[in-house]
Amino acid sequence: MTTINCAGTLIDLSTPRVMGIVNCTPDSFYDGGKLKNDTAILNQVEKMLNDGATFIDVGGYSSRPDGTDISVEEELSRVLPVLDLITARFTIKGLSCDSFRESVIEKAIHHGATIVNDISAGLLSSKMMQTVGNAQIPYIMMHMRGTPQTMKSMTSYEDMLVEINHYFSERIAAARACGITDIVIDPGFGFAKTREQSFELLSDLDLLQAHRVPILAGVSRKSMIYKTLNTTAKEALNGTTALHMACLLKGAAILRVHDVKEAEETITLYKELLIN
Repeated sequence: MTTINCAGTLIDLSTPRVMGIVNCTPDSFYDGGKLKNDTAILNQVEKMLNDGATFIDVGGYSSRPDGTDISVEEELSRVLPVLDLITARFTIKGLSCDSFRESVIEKAIHHGATIVNDISAGLLSSKMMQTVGNAQIPYIMMHMRGTPQTMKSMTSYEDMLVEINHYFSERIAAARACGITDIVIDPGFGFAKTREQSFELLSDLDLLQAHRVPILAGVSRKSMIYKTLNTTAKEALNGTTALHMACLLKGAAILRVHDVKEAEETITLYKELLIN
């Protein structure tokens, strides 16, 4: 399927799209704490939309390795005001809420979210899939093991690609059983995967196309880039662009990014490769 239905608008994914990241957290690995007030948030979203983003992804829980676990109430206090702020200023059909908690998602939908981005594919919240199915909105499910607090210790696989494919087969079936029509899969670079495993996964990313759903790639400024280059997340834009092209060549339909303009330029060059 090359389209997803966001609030009654069909978004065509036969051409790759960009999802801009809006972190409402003080401790995200790259941009935590940058968006300190309403003006900063609105300026960030406006720039991303002007730079070509189709989707905006709002999150209030830092899922980086060893990230701090926060209460549902704290997550809601971060996310809902930002969703309200964005929907009051902009019309965004692809407004995503990044949370693995059904209780957060249920409220986020009522505050304008039209996509759910769940790092746990429903495994950390038993009612998540049914809530998404009832709302009839697209569901992004990611592969991970454990929780953000434990996943670093859960990187042992007999055959990683086989296990990830089995995971998605199982989770997609569970989502379909809950009435979810539009599904996107995210292989979860860096989530319960070492740096080396993340590169192995990227090299075989095209194998996930067997599930016949769009693939989202989230490599933007991650440690698989800056640790390989012995730099920092702030210095990882060039490496991010290089891996974005690799993701596109391997079949990614959505790039989830911090830097929308550069990702859109990568897609433009990728499309020229296809033409020629």
